[in-house]
Amino acid sequence: MRRLWPTTVRARATAGAGVVVAAALALASFALLGLLEANLLRNAENDARRQADTVAQLAAAGRLDRVRPASRGVEFVQVVGADGRVLFATPNLIGVPAFRPAGPGVPGTRFQTWRVHPLGGDHRQRVVQVITHTPTGPAVVYAGASLRDADAADDTTTAALVIGMPLLLATVVLVTWRVTGRALRPVEAIRAEVAGISDRDLHRRVPVPATHDEVARLAQTMNATLDRLEASGVRQRQFIADASHELRSPITVVRTQLEVALAVRDPELWPELIGGALQDIERLQHLASDLLLLARIDAAQPVTAVPLDLAALVGEAVEARFGDRVPVRLDLEGDARITGNALWLSRVVTNLLDNAQRYADRHVEVTLRTRGGPGPRTVVLEVTDDGPGIPAADRERVFERFTRLDDSRSRDHGGAGLGLAIARDLTDHHGGTLTAEYASRGARLVLRLPAAHGPR
Repeated sequence: MRRLWPTTVRARATAGAGVVVAAALALASFALLGLLEANLLRNAENDARRQADTVAQLAAAGRLDRVRPASRGVEFVQVVGADGRVLFATPNLIGVPAFRPAGPGVPGTRFQTWRVHPLGGDHRQRVVQVITHTPTGPAVVYAGASLRDADAADDTTTAALVIGMPLLLATVVLVTWRVTGRALRPVEAIRAEVAGISDRDLHRRVPVPATHDEVARLAQTMNATLDRLEASGVRQRQFIADASHELRSPITVVRTQLEVALAVRDPELWPELIGGALQDIERLQHLASDLLLLARIDAAQPVTAVPLDLAALVGEAVEARFGDRVPVRLDLEGDARITGNALWLSRVVTNLLDNAQRYADRHVEVTLRTRGGPGPRTVVLEVTDDGPGIPAADRERVFERFTRLDDSRSRDHGGAGLGLAIARDLTDHHGGTLTAEYASRGARLVLRLPAAHGPR
């Protein structure tokens, strides 16, 4: 059965339309024939009934000899007495036995109809029976109307439907096939274009038909997806190039130091050379850890989110920095409840503090507030330093990976340009924002996270 069912959308749509139209035409044809038959039968019955009523009135008055010829549409009239004798009959019923009443011959007037076979013809008759009371007793009046016109109309209509229905069905199927093919042609063009796109030519785009319909929106969505894939590929290639560059520098330095250590035979210089190599290896280790974390973020790996007190988390991060070159001053609100991953949010706070202390002159200030409004509540963490600050044109660029506003100084401080990028990616993962905003002096980084649900 499955092999007989069409496999393409075009064939299925055409088959479905054909089946529906065929069923509708069949029902409409039966309804049309039924209504036509009922209407013609009703007209014939009305003619016969009028004739039967007239004859019944004359029979009741005992004046059957004054019965006029049958009216138009009525083919015969017969009056049968209670004893079964024919009291009156039209010329075409001479010699025909008396009809039998359909029901008991009770005096009075009543109407019944039934079907009889043709009386010497190929057409049916519609017969009306009227029971009346005559001076000689009860009598039954039969009047029959020919259904020749009804039969002819039925035959003509049936022939027209037999010929017209297949033609109409074939027209519908053909039009559906053509229209469906035209509608699906852009889809096939989109499929063919996508099938030819590889990871090396993500710049290609699918054609967008000028129809402004669902197919056009599909093409636009596909192109938007290709835009994102291309941008992702560009970022990935740039990330690999930057990572390779960043990894090559410490590896080269370590190799040089080890080669010098092998070449120098003075044991007194070995501790200094090995210590320098260890420092670069530590830098290399931190860089590899940052790259792995970025890979996890890009992979959108799920993390466990639990209720947290951001004030406590920031306090622990600052307490661990006691005795650093640049002190950190805290101004924390008592309760700043959020929902997130403690490890990743600690990394965000750590990276913000590292960046502030790296460029601060004398101090770093950290403030934490919970702000409400017409919408959901927000927990706002601000980290401000008194360093050189961030130019307005670079306030967004500092969050790009491997970005250094002052490359030489950043290298001297051990930065790889990943701290703020990691912080923003982790913030986005928690549904928050991280921005660099205006400050009268130094840099001001603002972290906003949705507050946990609860009473204000």
